[in-house]
Amino acid sequence: MIEPGAIDCHIHPTAAQGGPPAACADELLPFADRMGIALMGTSLGPTFWRRPTREQITADNDFNAELIARHPDRFFGYANLNPNDLRFSLDEIERRVADGPFVGLKLWVAMCCDHPNVDAICERAAELGAPILQHTFFRAGGNLPGESSPDDLAALAARQREVTFIAAHAGLNWERGIRAVLGQPNILVDTCGFDPELGYTEMAVAWLGAERVVYGSDATGRSFASQLAKVYGADIDDDAKALILHGNMRRVLDL
Repeated sequence: MIEPGAIDCHIHPTAAQGGPPAACADELLPFADRMGIALMGTSLGPTFWRRPTREQITADNDFNAELIARHPDRFFGYANLNPNDLRFSLDEIERRVADGPFVGLKLWVAMCCDHPNVDAICERAAELGAPILQHTFFRAGGNLPGESSPDDLAALAARQREVTFIAAHAGLNWERGIRAVLGQPNILVDTCGFDPELGYTEMAVAWLGAERVVYGSDATGRSFASQLAKVYGADIDDDAKALILHGNMRRVLDL
């Protein structure tokens, strides 16, 4: 039985590709309702850009702002940034987070998050209480230019202890990723971006504690259900599942 009220910390508005935010919402919401997803954290736009330009960042954030405005009870947003363009990134934090409606920041493939430029972004995020959803991969064959690993995020988090980070995908190679972030209590890991593999959630809870694991689907790149399976099928107690499904994100978002 699916427990109602889950918070999906990590989706992308790629449903109804090519359509406006209203069409995206119309496609996503019935599936979210079916799976008991109450809130979804959205970032990036229908098209993913590495090292996005100012125009691409603006288009991404405008798309998500409209999605949130249409359904503020179902979506919350992370503002997309490119730290290579630091001045514009800091201005975008003011426009999107300080002035609303976004509650956090998203850093994808643009600049390795251990770069000093990201510190200035983190300092403003700390002042605003905005979590940072940071894409992290240990990619077979080596990461893409500007792509961050859990090792990079751990180095950043050690300097920026007032910021809550979510290590998206737990590095993909999750056994290595969990170990990489172990020593930084301000880093949480999400459940998304890889197949529902046996043992991930159990290891994350055993090593990090249930308080540092959050449900995310990466929808529509992955399904809500396959990523929920990592929680409902895990050999952990019901209290831990409740924290992962909604309790921890309620704390992070101060709901």
